[in-house]
Amino acid sequence: MLSVEKIKSSIKALNAEYAKIKELPPEERAAFGQEMNARRAELNRQLQEATDAAEDAEVAPIDKTAPSAPNQAIPRFNLGSKHPLMAELNKVLSIYSHMGFDIMEARQLDNEYNMFDTLNFPKGHPARDGYDTFRTSENFIPPAHTSTMQNRALRRYRERLENGGQIAVVIPGRVFRNEDADATHEHTFYQCEGVFVSKDATMGQMLGVLKNLFETYYGQKLNTKTQPGYFPFTEPSLEFLIEKPKSLGGKGDGWLEMMGCGMIHPNVLKNAGINPDEYKGFAWGGGIDRLVMLKYGLTDIRYFESGSLKFLEEF
Repeated sequence: MLSVEKIKSSIKALNAEYAKIKELPPEERAAFGQEMNARRAELNRQLQEATDAAEDAEVAPIDKTAPSAPNQAIPRFNLGSKHPLMAELNKVLSIYSHMGFDIMEARQLDNEYNMFDTLNFPKGHPARDGYDTFRTSENFIPPAHTSTMQNRALRRYRERLENGGQIAVVIPGRVFRNEDADATHEHTFYQCEGVFVSKDATMGQMLGVLKNLFETYYGQKLNTKTQPGYFPFTEPSLEFLIEKPKSLGGKGDGWLEMMGCGMIHPNVLKNAGINPDEYKGFAWGGGIDRLVMLKYGLTDIRYFESGSLKFLEEF
């Protein structure tokens, strides 16, 4: 068998010979090309055989009868597992799916139009300062909230309204804030947005959806309440709170704010091409990290992004 180097040399010579086809009369070129292709195919076959033989010669055969001790030099790797945030996010999305919601993934890079303009943030309004986030040199924005997807969701599914249906979609995604990281604040975390629109959507329906979410996720009955809030894209705007029960480390007398919510502002519906005089909607959004921290009694949000195997192996 020829060596790999000699076969490669023959292929190089063949390529140089093939270049002579331009000098042949047109009626001879077809036969010449067929001959060259056949020779090239044979050389490629020989090259593959020679390469395989050379690789086999470099690999020492495994002695299956050898004692186990020498074979222990082969490193053993533990199989990985899902990150706790992803595992718990899948549980949350499963709850929403059983309630009839579609799932639409958020983007990790967006623009000012979807970050502010479609959500009823007027130009120069101080409400924009509350979403202090990052910008790329091209002026793209890593979104500070999953609400950047509201306009896209409304536009994607608005045909359902025209056909007598409703819009029901949840949007999970990673968000970014210019935060000083500490035990309860992180610059990178996950949110899940919800949007519902129909001819007769009510705040009562919204509160029912959210109560069902938290009670199903935590597997117990929970007391809930709302308090006034402010978001330019909802009116009225609310903050949704749950009473921290003893089973989740509370004393039964404390309240935890879990997310913002409210009825979709008419301007947001208009920006998506939906008539607010004919249709109503509600929206909400909250952090996944906080859900998981409460469920497992975690005291530091920074564990999730730490990459610590000791922490991850606990799940």
